[in-house]
Amino acid sequence: MSEIKVIGFGGQPVIVNTGLFINNAFRLAAGGSELNVENPTTGDRLASVSAAQREDVDAAVAAAQAAFYGSWRTILPSDRGKLLNRLADLIESNADDLASLEALDAGILFGESKALHITQATDTLRYFAGWADKITGQLLSIPQGHAYTRREPVGVCAAIVPWNAPLMITIWKLAPAIAAGNVLIIKTPELAPLYGQKLAALVKEAGFPPGVINIICGLGSVAGQALAEHRDVKKIAFTGSAVVGRQILKASASSNLKKVTLELGGKGPSIVFADADLNNALFWTTTGITANNGQVCAAGSRIYVHASIYDNFLLAFAEKLAKTSHGDPLLSETTKGPVISQRQREKITEYIRYAKESGIRLLAGGEDLPGNGYFVANTAFADVPDDARIMQEEIFGPVASIAKFTSESEVIAKANASEYGLGAAVFTNDVSRAQRVSSALECGQVTVNCWGMLHSNTPFGGVKQSGFGRDMGEEALDGWLTTKTVKYFTLPTE
Repeated sequence: MSEIKVIGFGGQPVIVNTGLFINNAFRLAAGGSELNVENPTTGDRLASVSAAQREDVDAAVAAAQAAFYGSWRTILPSDRGKLLNRLADLIESNADDLASLEALDAGILFGESKALHITQATDTLRYFAGWADKITGQLLSIPQGHAYTRREPVGVCAAIVPWNAPLMITIWKLAPAIAAGNVLIIKTPELAPLYGQKLAALVKEAGFPPGVINIICGLGSVAGQALAEHRDVKKIAFTGSAVVGRQILKASASSNLKKVTLELGGKGPSIVFADADLNNALFWTTTGITANNGQVCAAGSRIYVHASIYDNFLLAFAEKLAKTSHGDPLLSETTKGPVISQRQREKITEYIRYAKESGIRLLAGGEDLPGNGYFVANTAFADVPDDARIMQEEIFGPVASIAKFTSESEVIAKANASEYGLGAAVFTNDVSRAQRVSSALECGQVTVNCWGMLHSNTPFGGVKQSGFGRDMGEEALDGWLTTKTVKYFTLPTE
């Protein structure tokens, strides 16, 4: 198999294999199919990797089946935990390479990838490594006998992951799937697959048996669809758009009713009350819309500010939003990288153009940024009507929509008036208010006096059209397990 060399952080070369990782070996895709990968900082071709076809998906499923029904089902749970811990150690020791790859093909700041995404990934691996030998059932009493439950792995599973935080979200699926005793096929994102090529090599180095973890890249319409329709795949976990999530549900229904968990879009509200610490609220609300260029499903893209502090907030927010230095995400001085692709830039700028043409007040940004890459200025609009597209639709870019409110009940109604329900942030120094509002908000996660904090032991996921199922936390295991009941009846004595 061929390898490619790219230049990462500090001018250091990073070498990855370009093949599909199936049964612990890299191989060419059927027909030699390939995908070209762009560097969004320059717009230039970065690499080519093998693109899985339906035949390749079949091969990956067959390898996973052989592993599951072979020795993997009998491996001690504690040994599964050891493998996860080894993988965490290897990711940690290869952090510079992995962060470089995310910077090169996804435009993620090197420092952000290394400090946040990779740290969160290793924490998640170690957290679920600890769960591997603690998955137990219950002993139950029934008339004329007793019963017990077994929590068993689903079997051959698949994960389709997005490009915005690819390593971290891959591990959100991989860690609980393996801890629960499943085997897994991971389809990496076609726009940012290089981390997966490196991860595959680390999986083998960690000592996972052949077929337990298979990593393939390919188009969603080909490889992703093949996984969703495959009758031997018993569960599929997806993070991405609501449109694709619906397609996966339909494919499940029309094939084998495979188990499905979905983490989809968001339009997160950030609510700033009059008694909030203004500097803290400004830091987190700007972070909530600029982190990874707003290409975050839980981005705080709707910002509601109490009328009594609204004008002061707007002045400070606009000033803070402008303090960026865009450029190469591999460089330490860069604070803003490119968005993922030309298509994504066009989508974001169309929303900005719409808002301007609709007469919505432009608070900051909105201009074109220089350079050959796919850069979008941090942008904010003020006094945004509730029914405006930029207030209702997920933009997936660094565009904030700000509006004022006067009462607690009013802002709760505004925050809940969305088809999404992933994350929300509340800024207040009133503990009782924080509890009331957090309880009233229709979403999967609320952060108080901060935004978007993730921890491996706390579940993350949404309600409404943000999907169902959870990543991280003990609850994540439920998506990768099935429960079997065994009943013993006491025979009457003669």
